[in-house]
Amino acid sequence: MTTEWLLLLAGLLGLAIGSFLNVCIYRLPLEQSLAYPPSRCMSCDRRLRWFENVPVFAWIALGGKCRTCRTPIPAVYPLVEAFTGAMFVLAAWHYGPGWLLFSRLLLGCALIVLFFIDLHHRILPNVITVPGTIVGFILSFVTPPGWVSSLIGLLLGGLIPLVLAELYLRIRKIEGLGMGDVKMLALIGAFLGWKLMLLTLALGSFLGSFVGIGLIVARKGDMKCALPFGTFLAIAAMVAAVEGDWVIAWYVGLYW
Repeated sequence: MTTEWLLLLAGLLGLAIGSFLNVCIYRLPLEQSLAYPPSRCMSCDRRLRWFENVPVFAWIALGGKCRTCRTPIPAVYPLVEAFTGAMFVLAAWHYGPGWLLFSRLLLGCALIVLFFIDLHHRILPNVITVPGTIVGFILSFVTPPGWVSSLIGLLLGGLIPLVLAELYLRIRKIEGLGMGDVKMLALIGAFLGWKLMLLTLALGSFLGSFVGIGLIVARKGDMKCALPFGTFLAIAAMVAAVEGDWVIAWYVGLYW
């Protein structure tokens, strides 16, 4: 199979997977089944036809509205589908066929779901983080950085933020980090290993601090403003998965 055909198939598969991720993002916080009922309009409750479920293109063809009741369909749906499709294409081009591609795509899909759920609901579902950590560790036996780094990563990913959360609680007398964030870091550590997990934690903290300071300056928040840390971790983990090794090598090179 030529590279062009591989990337095309990856993109089409990514669009289809993105449609399923939309279902996860909407239904998991509501604790609804992912299989039943079939896709339907959230306003008029009409079951969608197959052509209304075509990723991205259906939303464009319908003008972003339900075909029956004309209720606007949130733009986040085609956004998730398009982003997932692009992620599949870029990952296939960057990693090539193999277990590492499968592992990174699995992690990427989990991060997309966690990003949007935490952004909108401030929760990180166990049904994603706990099984994901187990799968990430199993895949580490056939993908870099290996099972030892994966094991250390998932243990540190769960331990370090737990210690930081306890210290923050004792000093500030308020909860600064939830258990969902701890489990998410363990998931990231299992897939990426301990070095990239620490990089993710550092980048996520920096990004969260940057946004928090921005909100304070804009007078839209204060020091006690709750931010979706899992959302920042998702962005940081995606960066670490692709460019993390280069960033670590560059940073270490500053001192050696």
